[in-house]
Amino acid sequence: MNATNRTVVVTGVGATTPLGGDSATTWEGLVAGRSGVRALTEEWAADLPVRLEDLPVRIAARAAVEPADVLPRPLLRRLDRSAQFALIAAREAWADAGFTAKAGEDEAIPAERLGAAVATGIGGVTTLMTQYDILKDLGARRVSPHTVPMLMPNSPSAHVGLEFNARAGVHTPVSACASGAEAVGYGIEMIRSGRADVVVAGGTEACIHPLPIAAFSNMMAMSKNNDAPEAASRPYDAARDGFVLGEGAGMVVLESAEHAAKRGARVYCEMLGQGLSADAHHIAQPEPEGRGIAAAMRHLLDTTDLKPEQLAHLNAHATSTPQGDVAEIKALRQVLGEDLDHVAISATKSMTGHLLGGAGGVETVATVLALHHRTAPPTINLDRLDPEVDADVVGAEARQLPSGTIAAINNSFGFGGHNVVLALRTV
Repeated sequence: MNATNRTVVVTGVGATTPLGGDSATTWEGLVAGRSGVRALTEEWAADLPVRLEDLPVRIAARAAVEPADVLPRPLLRRLDRSAQFALIAAREAWADAGFTAKAGEDEAIPAERLGAAVATGIGGVTTLMTQYDILKDLGARRVSPHTVPMLMPNSPSAHVGLEFNARAGVHTPVSACASGAEAVGYGIEMIRSGRADVVVAGGTEACIHPLPIAAFSNMMAMSKNNDAPEAASRPYDAARDGFVLGEGAGMVVLESAEHAAKRGARVYCEMLGQGLSADAHHIAQPEPEGRGIAAAMRHLLDTTDLKPEQLAHLNAHATSTPQGDVAEIKALRQVLGEDLDHVAISATKSMTGHLLGGAGGVETVATVLALHHRTAPPTINLDRLDPEVDADVVGAEARQLPSGTIAAINNSFGFGGHNVVLALRTV
């Protein structure tokens, strides 16, 4: 089936984040400018080593609602925390899209026409480390037989696929912090190519654990503002000193416009497409002039009917690192020129922290809702704008977006030089 010109729309959203256990509470927190970053109170946080004169990292953005408060215990025991988050967010998105049963169990959609694309950047690291401790301390016989299915990076996508009986294909893009956005882009292409009519897509992550935190800290990538956790994530601020690790998941239900109209579904917005590129520069550092990001944006403009003058909002990658935030703005200015001046830029990681492979999913949900409510979320902790940030960053208060047909972009970039740019438009 050749259907490359099919229009793709968003009919459902779901999230569980440091700001709330669902998309509505998360959106409320974003608009209110609430921070989800807190001090780590676990015993292991106090034991994190101090390297030379550096402070340890003892802050993170934990999920606001524990999976144990939502999912039954037998299911919790078989799922890594990343898969738990994915399933919670996917269930919300599925219900929000108006589906009441699994694919194939009613007339809404055949199982062969439903797909899933759920990404993670790191996967089941907490399962891996926990079971390794059990192996060392208690012996091989005590290691859980569920360990491998739990730690696999494709575990979240597999469980989402099983949950809704998705037989058109279940996929797991793994591209570090660009993973969630790449999964959404993959879902768009599944529908456009004719492989599926509906796709559940997004990203998840759950790696607030001493190993990743120590590793990121020793890379000098994370904020060490332990005394003021809520102020630690400060994208574009002149005093930013690194990102804050978060956890959670964000999911959207993508659907062909024809299929959505046939079943009378509510439509949030249109997904115009994606732009992809790679920096080919460094495994961890961004290309300083933003050339790879600019290439992804040009790919987006070349392969969609997005008009730069329609662009009113951008959810930036903006992790709060000194190099990355500036490179992104340089790329935007290179491609958009003066059109960038009328784009309201939000850096929602100032509130959620950085969810790594889950960031693109959560921020796609945020961008969908920004268009739906015509509201650009604030960027908190922006006390003094970096003079190299030549753009209109939304400050401490949310901003109303224009009426009429407007478009938005969601940026996601990952270690390895992965660049993904998603475009959305009002309907």
